[in-house]
Amino acid sequence: MSLLSDLINLNLSEVTEKTIAEYIWIGGSGMDLRSKARTFDGPVSDPSKLPKWNYDGSSTMQAPGEDSEVILYPQAIFPDPFRRGNHVLVMCDTYTPAGEPIPTNKRHDAAKIFSDPDVVAEEPWYGIEQEYTLLQKEVKWPLGWPVGGFPGPQGPYYCGIGADKAFGRDIVDAHYKACLYAGINISGINGEVMPGQWEFQVGPSVGISAGDELWVARYILERITEIAGVVVSFDPKPIEGDWNGAGAHTNYSTKSMRDEGGFEVIKKAIDKLGLRHKHHIAAYGEGNERRLTGKHETADINTFKWGVANRGASIRVGRDTEKAGKGYFEDRRPASNMDPYVVTSMIAETTLLWKP
Repeated sequence: MSLLSDLINLNLSEVTEKTIAEYIWIGGSGMDLRSKARTFDGPVSDPSKLPKWNYDGSSTMQAPGEDSEVILYPQAIFPDPFRRGNHVLVMCDTYTPAGEPIPTNKRHDAAKIFSDPDVVAEEPWYGIEQEYTLLQKEVKWPLGWPVGGFPGPQGPYYCGIGADKAFGRDIVDAHYKACLYAGINISGINGEVMPGQWEFQVGPSVGISAGDELWVARYILERITEIAGVVVSFDPKPIEGDWNGAGAHTNYSTKSMRDEGGFEVIKKAIDKLGLRHKHHIAAYGEGNERRLTGKHETADINTFKWGVANRGASIRVGRDTEKAGKGYFEDRRPASNMDPYVVTSMIAETTLLWKP
């Protein structure tokens, strides 16, 4: 008699050429990921050749019950680390039957910005540092924390090792390898300042692909925590008090910034970001006011400032960039629950297209 694990790990390529494509989309909250699968006769590698599909938008808070059909447009394909073989994950965005993007489809407007000739010419690169917190399923309290109580104060947990400092490393490492399998440009992981909190980095990625890769990396993380019986939280301040919040620091550069003399270009871009500070903050994630307090390595939400190697600034420039006179900067304002399509395209729009 086969065990459930045997059936889950069946190698379908031994008996059929059929492949499974898992269509992924963002639900009505703007953070909930949904997915469903369908079968194809053979391998698929080009999203433009995949058929559109529909789903019940009234069950995802994206359409009324009397006109509930929402259409999925395949946009990016990734090898599936769960089913493996020729099976794929497909990142989609969402439209009405008439072909209009629905309000929660932030990818559509981002793609327009990234296809602007002035943006294309500058080859915007992004590196996103996604922080998250692992929670015990039944009590929604951080993994490794005593139920109803608190661990020792922050200090030993950042990049820490040991059973009393690092909680959930098996999940983190499984996610790291699964993302590499999927072709996501995940560049690293580390334990964070608050126990039970971790970070992974995606990038450098160019333009719209940064959003696609981060959303699929989040999807893979949600699936792995589902298997492990753990909850992942992207709340920017999951525990009140003297504990670090969770952000999604966004590193950014353009061709002009990476070329000789790029530091002057960086400073002009930062000046533009300062002029639109409130505009960016409004789009950088819900609940961010609980995180951006001026404490715990943040700038106050109402204040814009930048500095070299200053982790209490809105924008941080690295020492290496200052020394080389070119490079990149880090926008430290985005919350962990930000939409990468919104944040990456807004940074490009402000620095490359907006005229003060």
